[in-house]
Amino acid sequence: MSKAFNHILVIRLSAMGDVAMTVPVLKAFIRTYPEVEITVLTKAFFVPFFEQLPVTIKIAKVDTKHKGFFGLSKLFFDLKKKKIDAVADLHEVLRTNTLKRYFKITNTPFEQIDKGREEKKLLTNWKNKVFEPLKTTHERYADVFKKLGYYIELTKEDVLEKQRLDAITTELVGLNTQKWIGFAPFAKHEGKVYPLERSLQIIEELNKKNEFQILLFGGPDKETLLLNNIAQKLENVVCIASQLDFEQELDLISNLDVMISMDSGNGHIAAMYGIPVITIWGVTHPYTGFAPFG
Repeated sequence: MSKAFNHILVIRLSAMGDVAMTVPVLKAFIRTYPEVEITVLTKAFFVPFFEQLPVTIKIAKVDTKHKGFFGLSKLFFDLKKKKIDAVADLHEVLRTNTLKRYFKITNTPFEQIDKGREEKKLLTNWKNKVFEPLKTTHERYADVFKKLGYYIELTKEDVLEKQRLDAITTELVGLNTQKWIGFAPFAKHEGKVYPLERSLQIIEELNKKNEFQILLFGGPDKETLLLNNIAQKLENVVCIASQLDFEQELDLISNLDVMISMDSGNGHIAAMYGIPVITIWGVTHPYTGFAPFG
């Protein structure tokens, strides 16, 4: 039996992959408990992730209006106006712990993610390592709702729908019958990145087959320059980096046949649309629970 909460605040402020991983969990929650109102507290950049879900978005302006102790006080009072009666904190950082103190004053149930720090420490130990797969991040998110009395069963159907491509995206990618392979060869941390010369070998081999359209995803500046250089030399390769806005990129990813990525946000974004993902792992490991959904 779930508790009778009418309005739950769900908090996940960053990073991109972690926010994307909330989507299948929220989809499963809404499917199971459609009567419960959900407000998601996140950063403005991530709002497009939630456009297919019947949720309200509250933007956390952590660098301006909601910065620091007094800024978080303002945020709390803004949230209380929404008549929130329970909080699911899927982030558990200093900012959310500060909000927790405020909500506790008003006796609002506030449950937080168990990040499994001790288990991860044992998994990553050099000596006395306990090398076993840990809970996935999706399961840890679901556990927060379980603490509030809401049991969620995650299924492969808990993904977003494919989106229609606009004229700009269609012109960039072209109309063809080839399979579309997304390739995101970069990550925020260098230790997660497969050496670019080896990624180039993969791209070249796929290009030779003349069966695929290879779409290269990445960040601005240096990454865009490198990917443009690759695409200009290969017939079946298109550089997507810096060519589209974020929403257009999401729509394009939702139309891929497969995404190849590092342990990074692009893999999680593809997975939230139900796109098959091939992940290349560096210093991290899928046993830590960060594998893409499904």
